[in-house]
Amino acid sequence: MTIPSSLEPILKFKNIHLKLGSDAGPVHILRGINIEIMPGETIGVVGPSGSGKTSFLMIAAGLEDPTSGEVSACSTSYSELNEDSLTAFRRDHLGIVFQNFHLVPSMTALENVVLPLEFAGKRDAFARAQSELENVGLGHRILHYPSQLSGGEQQRVALARAFVTKPEILLADEPTGSLDQGTGEQVMRMLFDLQRNYGTTLILVTHESKLAARCSRLVKLADGQIISKKVITDNV
Repeated sequence: MTIPSSLEPILKFKNIHLKLGSDAGPVHILRGINIEIMPGETIGVVGPSGSGKTSFLMIAAGLEDPTSGEVSACSTSYSELNEDSLTAFRRDHLGIVFQNFHLVPSMTALENVVLPLEFAGKRDAFARAQSELENVGLGHRILHYPSQLSGGEQQRVALARAFVTKPEILLADEPTGSLDQGTGEQVMRMLFDLQRNYGTTLILVTHESKLAARCSRLVKLADGQIISKKVITDNV
C-alpha cells in the first residue's frame, strides 16, 4: 500500500533494548530496535524462535518495559504514562490477539466481547458486541461459553473482542498457532478483512511465511535485531 508522506508514524521504536535477568546472568533480548510504522500498514514480523518477536510485540503493547529507548504510539510516548494511564491508553487505542485466545471461561462469547466496551463506559456495549460477533460469523453462538466453542470459534471471538473498540493498532501474536491449517486460513481471512474494513494498522507476529506475505511490509528479526525490512508489492 502507498502511505502518504505527510502522515506521522502511528508506532515508533527508537533504539529499543531489552535485557532480562536469568540464572546465567542478563540476557539481551532486543538490541537497538529502530522502526517507524505508518497508519494503515500491515507489518509481518518473522524470525527464528528466540529472535525477539514476542518481546517486540509486548513492548509495542506496553505490556513490557524496555531497558532503554523510547516507544511512542498514536503520538503518545509510553514513558510519559503511568500504569493506569497506560492501561487506559491500551484500552482506547490498541487491540491484541493472542495465540491461546485468552477468553474468560465463565463468560459467554457476548460477555467476552462486551468487556473492553464496558471498561470504556460505552452505553451501547452489548449491541456493538453482538454486531461484531455477527461480523465474524458467530451471531448464532453469542450465548455460548468458550468451552462450548471450537478453537477456531474461540479465536473469532477474540478477533471480535479486539476489533470491537475500533483500535488504531492491532497486535497479533501467532493468531493461528493453535489452529489447524484450514481453520487458521479462515481466521486469517477474517483478520485481514476486518483490518481493511476499519483501516487498522496491523502488526502480525508469525512463523508462517505465507501469512507474513499477506502484509504490506515484512520485518525480519534475528538475535534481537532487525536484519531486514522488505516492502511486499504482490500481497493479496
